[in-house]
Amino acid sequence: MDNTVVDLETLQSLYDKKAQKDEMEKIEQHIKTSKDKDDAKPLDKPEQFLFQLSQIPNFSGRVFCIIFQSTFVECISSIFRKVEILQKVCMTLKSGQSLMQVLGLVLAFGNFMNGGNRSRGQADGFALDILPKLKDVKSSDNSQSLLSYIVSYYLRHFEEDAGKETCVYPLPEPQDLFQASQMKFDDFQRDLRTLRKDLNACCAETEKVCQVSSEDQLQPFKEKMEEFLSRAKTDLEAQEKQLENTYKIFLELGEFFSVKAKQGEKEVSPSTLFSVWHEFSTDFKEIWKKENKLILKERLKTAEEIFKQAREKASYSVKPKQSSGMKAKLTQKI
Repeated sequence: MDNTVVDLETLQSLYDKKAQKDEMEKIEQHIKTSKDKDDAKPLDKPEQFLFQLSQIPNFSGRVFCIIFQSTFVECISSIFRKVEILQKVCMTLKSGQSLMQVLGLVLAFGNFMNGGNRSRGQADGFALDILPKLKDVKSSDNSQSLLSYIVSYYLRHFEEDAGKETCVYPLPEPQDLFQASQMKFDDFQRDLRTLRKDLNACCAETEKVCQVSSEDQLQPFKEKMEEFLSRAKTDLEAQEKQLENTYKIFLELGEFFSVKAKQGEKEVSPSTLFSVWHEFSTDFKEIWKKENKLILKERLKTAEEIFKQAREKASYSVKPKQSSGMKAKLTQKI
């Protein structure tokens, strides 16, 4: 997980550091001492800007809220994108029709190859760790792997759009699987707890600023912050529910594939489940791309032959046969 969730206590400290207070005191002292001097040096632009900011009532509290507003949007969006990828991968692995067809072929061909073995030739399933090993099972002449045969068979018998741009990859994308394998639910939960804590702090700070601000200093801060806080609470609650739902789907997926937690893990982790799929999908897609190109070439060649035959057929001119029998002669006389 990246470190986009920032503790607002750290942000608040940016405006409470002794060095910055000392700087403001120096600026204020300079303004007082040079007020009646004709040759006094004016403040540089950075110092002028800092002094003008300090004149804003409740400046520190207002900045605290504004910074959190921009930070919250970035953080919640980052979490949403990652959880969405994780949920999408889980749903595809559990109920993707094309993926199930691929797994069915793996089981069928595996049983066929083990047909002479009573204990292994009639298996009802297989462990996931077999998937990355399919590329290492070679034909007798070592010209083709079991994985390449499965990919070719799938495209030629199950995929109507094989060789076309509309052909859809049947497995989750390798990049999505890799990202999913790097995620941790503990990190998501920790980041959401931090956001919840900081959101509560922002609510308290906003209320404080509104209480001590005069009527002419209240807007547009109050209106904009109230609108943001209302939306932020809704977004955070929705994200917490989405994470809870995704976590449930993930656990069900682990049970579906009978994956067991590694030694030292309390339960199956995304790394344990998705790393195997990432390796398999990477190998599968490389062969899938090559086979699609081969099928496209075959279709182009077939189309060229059909066009050639049609053109040759059109070049022949067939003359109608002239009747020369007795019946034809009598017909002509009549």
